[in-house]
Amino acid sequence: MRAITYPLIACAVLLGACATTSDEQKPGAQAPVESKPSAVESKPVAKVEAPKPTASSPFAALKDPSNILSKRSVYFDYDKFDVKDEYRKLVEAHAKFLKDNPSAKMLVQGNADDRGSREYNVGLGQRRSDSVKKMLTLLGAREDQIESVSLGEEKPVCTEASEGCWAKNRRGDMLYSGEY
Repeated sequence: MRAITYPLIACAVLLGACATTSDEQKPGAQAPVESKPSAVESKPVAKVEAPKPTASSPFAALKDPSNILSKRSVYFDYDKFDVKDEYRKLVEAHAKFLKDNPSAKMLVQGNADDRGSREYNVGLGQRRSDSVKKMLTLLGAREDQIESVSLGEEKPVCTEASEGCWAKNRRGDMLYSGEY
């Protein structure tokens, strides 16, 4: 087999070396001269800014501390991902807001405390964000308005090793576009 392979390779190399080139490819050959492009006039681009929410805007309610929509966190029990009854009105209000404002988009971030492995906490955070998203969609929000992600234990609001602190980190945060 080798007796045939080596002579074939040698022939291919020799044939490749004997290939001719056209005048355009020969060293020292000059490329055809092309005319210079004419100058293009450019106009400055107008700056576009998104409108700021006004008091009459429905998005102003998201910043109003007296409105339930300004509250954005759903807290969970240890090792649980079901939305507690005490947060039902909060989730209902956000679902109604999303339903009434089809251009609104939301990101639900699932979080966990630092107990448990990193992989487990990422999974638990995802289940928490998915449960908030599911409840929002069941209450009338469109699924394409909501994205759910897990941050696991990576975004704590409290770093003490106590039950009170851990409880603050077991949450699902609802953020609207422009806030994340």
